[in-house]
Amino acid sequence: MLSEVNPTKEMDGKEYKETLYRLEDELTDLQQKVILAGLPVVIVFEGWSASGKGTHISRLVNPLDPRHFDVRTTGKMNEEKQMRPFLWSYWTYLPPKGQIVILDKSWHRLILPTVRGDWGLSNMEAHGFYFDVNAFERQLADDGYLIIKLFLHISKGEQRRRFKALEKDPTTAWRIQEHDWKQNENYEQDLRQFEKMMRMTSTEANPWHVIESNDKRFATCKIMRTIIEAIESRLKTPVKPLKADIPDNIPRFLRSVAPDEKISHSEYKDALEYYQERMKKLGNKMFAKRRSAVVVYEGWDAAGKGGTIKRLTSELDPRCYAVVPIAAPRPQEILRHYLWRFMVKMPKDGHLTIFDRSWYGRVLIERVDELTPEPVWRRAYREINEMEQHLVGHGTVILKFWMHIDKDEQMCRFESRQSDPLKRHKLTEEDWRNREKWDLYEEAVDEMLLRTHTSHAPWIIVESNSKKYARIKVLQTVTDALDDALR
Repeated sequence: MLSEVNPTKEMDGKEYKETLYRLEDELTDLQQKVILAGLPVVIVFEGWSASGKGTHISRLVNPLDPRHFDVRTTGKMNEEKQMRPFLWSYWTYLPPKGQIVILDKSWHRLILPTVRGDWGLSNMEAHGFYFDVNAFERQLADDGYLIIKLFLHISKGEQRRRFKALEKDPTTAWRIQEHDWKQNENYEQDLRQFEKMMRMTSTEANPWHVIESNDKRFATCKIMRTIIEAIESRLKTPVKPLKADIPDNIPRFLRSVAPDEKISHSEYKDALEYYQERMKKLGNKMFAKRRSAVVVYEGWDAAGKGGTIKRLTSELDPRCYAVVPIAAPRPQEILRHYLWRFMVKMPKDGHLTIFDRSWYGRVLIERVDELTPEPVWRRAYREINEMEQHLVGHGTVILKFWMHIDKDEQMCRFESRQSDPLKRHKLTEEDWRNREKWDLYEEAVDEMLLRTHTSHAPWIIVESNSKKYARIKVLQTVTDALDDALR
């Protein structure tokens, strides 16, 4: 790909000025169309050191309204990034609908050996990067994001000339580091690495655009023209929803589970003390070994999620865990990919995050209440599995619990809440409406279990008619899993 491109194309000054003015006017007009259409745009700048990424980004944004774009420099390593899955920071950069984000370097850089070294990642771990990157880009494209990937290509001689010019100037000498010169010395080897990265991550929906950048004037105009053409093309042909993949004969898992397992009070008391003390020690061990964990609670209304969470966390250091209650998405969340609000809450290494309801709302309440089109929520099964695989690939332990009670037990708990002034706030009109849709929810849960139960992120059904039994089963399952992971 790169080796076949001649980066020495030029443009004279007169042609440059005439072309630039026209392209800037087109960009100004096009930005307003992006805002009106609610099109989220991600522009990625990659390329050789000293290929002019900063300069070209400055020229690109000059005609744009600064209220509707954001520029992020993503290449620098810091502790916050290193202690989370590598795509985490890029999820945080995603723009809302109608906004543009410009990335100086991107998630593709982590595939390169020199950068993997900074992250402490081995060559073996790199094999999963291509899967994660392509899945991430496909998820965004399916959700309507436009990703424009630009690679700024310069020759070995031009790069060396720019390095020397930058080093001569005391105000820019700091920009050239030892690893930059090493890239120039290993130009042919790095060229092959860049080519492999581009070949493995260039798709029909998210292709790479090579920008011949020896001549800055030519590069500036080609960058603007490429972006204009990509945006115009998307505005003319919006993303069409994929056809729904509708399976036949979903096994009825829940109907085969009797949720009435019990435990005596004395057994409960002894087990609770034992497992909470064990959880306390494992929490400290998680922090010492820098391992993260995610616990997901889904289940019927009044199934006991809150009480179970309280027993799980009661002996933990509150600085090392977070409980995230999930309700209807807020406006800033609706304007982004639906996984965004969950990814930004993922724990850093050494910490535990507990989700009281989760991303599975996409295939449960949004499905049953017809809040989301069927092709969109059906697409979520694959997206969820890919996201969870990315977390596990980083070393995060994932435990997913379905808190299961029967309809009679739920009614008893509803009536108990209704008659108790201290618990009445827990019962809402939505709870009653959901109960009327029990069979529809049961069908949705069965398909969710079928499609998202994996070896690395399995579902655990917790028989919860007895709150005491449920709490102990969850505590035992969590502590056993953490103990295995921390050995």
